[in-house]
Amino acid sequence: MAYSGVLKTLIRSSHLGSTTRNFSLVSSQISNHTAKWMQDSSKKSPMELINEVPPIKVEGRIVACEGDNNPALGHPIEFICLDLKEPAVCKYCSLRYVQEHHH
Repeated sequence: MAYSGVLKTLIRSSHLGSTTRNFSLVSSQISNHTAKWMQDSSKKSPMELINEVPPIKVEGRIVACEGDNNPALGHPIEFICLDLKEPAVCKYCSLRYVQEHHH
């Protein structure tokens, strides 16, 4: 079974015999990965991708956002009130919703 570098570090640190894990090694690997990902300017950031999705129009005052129709890919249900004229944003996936009659 192939393990990623972060997982190998967690497994190694859990076998050290102490009750605390050494997460400094893990955070440096995550920082390096993030820096490498951010250097590629040809890829859009997750926020840029989600902002390309237009606000979803709904008829009611309350919408239940699950992030995706597939429960394995979604998030916990978030009930969002749409009383304001501006689009309401899901705190989990950043999808925007607006009432149909406001636009």
